[in-house]
Amino acid sequence: MAPQFIDAGLLRHRATIERNEIVPDAMGGGRDRWVEVGETSVRLEPLTVESDLRLGQRIGTATHRVTLRARPGLDRGMAFRVGSRRFVIRTLHDPDETGRYLVCRCEAEA
Repeated sequence: MAPQFIDAGLLRHRATIERNEIVPDAMGGGRDRWVEVGETSVRLEPLTVESDLRLGQRIGTATHRVTLRARPGLDRGMAFRVGSRRFVIRTLHDPDETGRYLVCRCEAEA
């Protein structure tokens, strides 16, 4: 497979990488706490916006493609924070299997 050309100049958004930790509460449950684990430059591309009716309320879901230089330790369930927006990683892959870049399909949190 030939290497895919990705223009590194398009990685123009600064993103914080976050990991979700569940903090136990007094009722036996837990709540989410996002912990910063690093920073990187990314390219954000909107992909789809879907709307669904649940329990009488309209719920919207936006997906984005996030491209970045490959880095170890990144996994599904982690997130990128760009400004006040959080993009939770649903899938990630190496587009040309050279270990240079990662492409993540992410879901934007409201």
